[in-house]
Amino acid sequence: MRAETCEGALLRQLAETPLADRLELAALSGWSHGAAYAATGRLEEAGLAASLSHATELIPPTRRFLLTDAGLRRLAPGEGMGEEELLRMRPVSRHWRRLLLERLDALAVIYRLTAALASCAHPLRLRWYRAAPLDAAIAVPGGPVAGIVRQGLASERTGFSRRLRRLFEGPLPGVLLLILPDELRLRHARRLLGGAPLPAFLALEREVVLADESDRIWRLPSLPGRITVAEAVRLGGQRGVAPVETRPLRAALPGDAIPKHLLAPSRLKPAEKRALDLLLDWPWLTLEDLAGLLGVSGARASRLVLRLEALALAARVPVSGCSRLALTDSGLSLVAHRDRVSAGALRKRWSAAAVEPAEPLAWRNVRGSRSRQLLRHLTHTAAVHGFVAALMRQARARGWDVAQVDPPHRASRYFRHGEGLHSVRPDAFGLLRREGRARPFFLEWERRAVRPRTMADRLGPYLRYYSTSRPIDDHGVRPNVLVVLHDDLSESRFLRVARTEMERTGVQVPLCVSYEAALEDEGPLGRAWRTTGEGAFATALPGPPFATHEGAKP
Repeated sequence: MRAETCEGALLRQLAETPLADRLELAALSGWSHGAAYAATGRLEEAGLAASLSHATELIPPTRRFLLTDAGLRRLAPGEGMGEEELLRMRPVSRHWRRLLLERLDALAVIYRLTAALASCAHPLRLRWYRAAPLDAAIAVPGGPVAGIVRQGLASERTGFSRRLRRLFEGPLPGVLLLILPDELRLRHARRLLGGAPLPAFLALEREVVLADESDRIWRLPSLPGRITVAEAVRLGGQRGVAPVETRPLRAALPGDAIPKHLLAPSRLKPAEKRALDLLLDWPWLTLEDLAGLLGVSGARASRLVLRLEALALAARVPVSGCSRLALTDSGLSLVAHRDRVSAGALRKRWSAAAVEPAEPLAWRNVRGSRSRQLLRHLTHTAAVHGFVAALMRQARARGWDVAQVDPPHRASRYFRHGEGLHSVRPDAFGLLRREGRARPFFLEWERRAVRPRTMADRLGPYLRYYSTSRPIDDHGVRPNVLVVLHDDLSESRFLRVARTEMERTGVQVPLCVSYEAALEDEGPLGRAWRTTGEGAFATALPGPPFATHEGAKP
């Protein structure tokens, strides 16, 4: 009798939280882990539930469960409703199954958060959203409604800002929990939440997945310190509401056969998903550079690419006599659906497909606007790729943790200076960590700055940026600016110009300058850099990154 009761509870729970795994089902239903494991096994044997495998970089391999058509038919009478009403009222229809499978990686993160909250507030009710700004809402017994918003890797600054504005203009939950992919976007979200009309708390996705109810990972937008998820929910003001989306007039049974294209988030292994994200960030990589970014051998990288090619998610594209890697339109759509961004807009920017398939692939024949520009300046693009890959290899060998490496479109910083809005637009941004110390940096790979006036113009945005408090606000410490020039003559000239401009403006930029041949000999973390004077990046730790050599100051 007890096992049957557990099976009934899990049937109802799977109708509310499809694709939860057994640990999450146990936490949300209130049953023990052992009972949940046994009951899900019996549901599968009876044909009432099915399961699929899933894993990400953060979540170890697990089995995620969903109701079959037979399971839905069994559940409907017990819920006091007809089959079609059940499909309309719960996220179990064919349309909902497609959406949730496409968002499987994001869904798993939110389920981990919900399971942690369930251990201190039970029972919870969770509602998923198709198109609302919220990803999900959790009704906490005796507490507020907690709205959850996750920002994915493919979500850009402008789109995410608009999403939050849409959220603030509609019915509001009692408290808002934001899940961010990295520290930089967490700091950006903090600024967006200034003056928010409801209490809001932020956490990194990595910490959300690994934390339990007692871990203090949630941060306030304007105050230091961290609190637990239970404390964050208790600090919510009014109860708020869980927004209601218009329910469809009709809904179809999902069917027991899942289309192959929807199974990609389940079938891809964590390393393959990591390769997919890297190809989104760095189009036109060579296989060698992809191996460097992944920290694997060339043979291993080749096997990962073959797997992505077999699923039609990536392709090797012959460009100027060299094979380069890029996501297909299907790969871009997969990432867009996972991160809730427009697939059409992502393809418009990043598609590597040819405008005229019968013509050779040159930069004018590439559909994506940003992919086209990167291919147009392929020599520069390849140099930046090579630097970042070499940095990753050398950092691992020397015991540095590469916490973050952002491509140009995420490395830009926007700031107020005087009465205008300005920006710095580096070729990359990175963050190294070791022994509790953070080492952020911007990279400028400069081939065109050969005249003093051009060099001064290149330095101008950084002089404005470092004259404000934004470097500290954005990163916690002042990032180094790494400038790589063509030869040693250009390096010396740039250093003289930089010193003159800093003396003229009274602004000190933590500048490190090198040239291509020196980096080939020493590597990015070798003693290949010269500085104008501040350059404190290379102090305090043995074998520091971006170390300067003797006679470095001009």
